[in-house]
Amino acid sequence: MLPLHADALHSGFATAEDAPHLVLPFAASESAYWWPTMQALAAASTPHLRALLKGMGVVARDAGPATSLSPPHERLLAHELGWQGSRDGLLPWAAWQQRQLSGQPPQGAWAWVNLCHWAMGREHATLSDPAALNVQEAESRQLLEAMRPFFEEDGIALHYQQPLRWLAQGQALAQPTASLDRVLGRNVDAWLPATPELRTLRRLQNEMQMLLYTHAVNEERQQRRLLPVNSVWFSGSGELSPNNTSLPAAPLHVARTLAPAALAEDWPAYAQAWAELDATAILALLKRQQAGQTVRLSLCGERASLTLQTAPKGLLAQFKQLTRRPAWPGLLQGL
Repeated sequence: MLPLHADALHSGFATAEDAPHLVLPFAASESAYWWPTMQALAAASTPHLRALLKGMGVVARDAGPATSLSPPHERLLAHELGWQGSRDGLLPWAAWQQRQLSGQPPQGAWAWVNLCHWAMGREHATLSDPAALNVQEAESRQLLEAMRPFFEEDGIALHYQQPLRWLAQGQALAQPTASLDRVLGRNVDAWLPATPELRTLRRLQNEMQMLLYTHAVNEERQQRRLLPVNSVWFSGSGELSPNNTSLPAAPLHVARTLAPAALAEDWPAYAQAWAELDATAILALLKRQQAGQTVRLSLCGERASLTLQTAPKGLLAQFKQLTRRPAWPGLLQGL
């Protein structure tokens, strides 16, 4: 599963070895199979995590509905970047990435235009894993040029970024959109708000579906037995305030190791991903803690995020009593 926005959210962030704050998206899931997977997770597969948690207490929690357009890990990252007062679905990741790329404050509203495949079922469409498309740069640029006139009619400028995603700039993009992390593998209808403000983007999406249906790129792809690019998805929309900081106050590492298995609901792979994390990013954080540094761990699910921090040794017992959190993996319940 390709983390389509991971490169932007990682841009300028620290590596696991350099960061005293580790963020784990998809540490919890709404799936009925997630909790049995965590209960069956062998203690031997996460020894470093268990050691790390013994010296930590809860310092922050953010909660919201599982239907929010912006998932908990993106809300947490926005908070770490100092973004204040952002509305749901208006975390301007595309504008922030443009600022990182250009070094200049971006003007107006921006969004990502993600190339994708909707798997059509009897009752609804599901947004499939974009990585399975294997779109080449030449194909992507052909599609961009075909779509450009339609976007320009609505005052939106398209900029090529990578085969599966472009940057777009225009006032119509100052509207809330659902993160791809909300939509992948799910019914797209639930993540397309039927509001008057989004009329332009919904119409553009429909027009692009009709354009793509008969486009030469897709005809060639079908001959090669590849999935067609049959739709686009807008995400990371909004305007970036000039006052927003460009980097987090403290070095931070986002490890998306759990995301592919969670989004695909591959629970054996999910258990293995925890073991991989324990041996890499979590171990790096534990070494910092054992060296006397204050470290943070943020566990993010589909509803909420929980941030734990190293407690001073003299206050550890009191700190744990105040937080009253259950032991691992119980603290994940409710996320």
